[in-house]
Amino acid sequence: MSGPQCCENPPTLNPNCGSGHLERIAGLNAYVTGLPESKFTVVLVSDIFGITPPSLRSPLVSFLVFFHYFGGFEAPNLRNLADKVAASGFYVVVPDYFKGDPYNPENAERPIAIWLKDHGHDKGFEETKLIVEALKGKGLSPIGAAGFCWGAKVVVELSKLGVIEAAVMLHPSFVTVEDIKAVTVPICVLGAEIDQMSPPVLLKKFEEALATKPEVDAFVKIFPKVSHGWTVRYDVGNAEAVKCAEEAHLDMTEWFVKYLK
Repeated sequence: MSGPQCCENPPTLNPNCGSGHLERIAGLNAYVTGLPESKFTVVLVSDIFGITPPSLRSPLVSFLVFFHYFGGFEAPNLRNLADKVAASGFYVVVPDYFKGDPYNPENAERPIAIWLKDHGHDKGFEETKLIVEALKGKGLSPIGAAGFCWGAKVVVELSKLGVIEAAVMLHPSFVTVEDIKAVTVPICVLGAEIDQMSPPVLLKKFEEALATKPEVDAFVKIFPKVSHGWTVRYDVGNAEAVKCAEEAHLDMTEWFVKYLK
């Protein structure tokens, strides 16, 4: 079950960030940025707050209406991170898994346990497989994926089957040691010292499990003095928070450079 840290500190919404654009891929809206000519592709799988505002919950809201009124996506830190990864020579895709229904901590009628019933990791996994297939069908390959909190579980499932060529998990939730034992592609795990969902003791078990798999290159790093969600839900006005987030962003990007290029 998702802990309170997953539900804290939702992102500040800003519809005017990002240099990418909206696109439909395998039935999902997605924020895309970078040049597809690069071929090297990264899929970013969001946390429970997603990349669209809660006000767009209705499934009747069409793709065109969404684009007309909002012109893009709303989670500025994740969107700006996508642009940053693209600047390193990648084509980056950030799917809207929740279709206008991200977790909303202000909605008492849909606590996290109820919300997760509608947005399970199994569904995210299946949708991401279709996205990866669609991207590879366009000649975009190799493909890596990075998952944040909720998204980390999706990414580890992709990693088990070799659907992607490289993986990064940032402050993962729901991921178990058994999941890690089944990974078949290079994986980087970036965790927080202050994290109820994946505390350092669990991350150490991940590291130990990966050490028994010499055929899988792996890297586990615990960032001191930061909390769950620090890589995407940080205060841009806090220099220390920005510095910690950027260090993780660099580690993630370097992992993809190493294994995708």
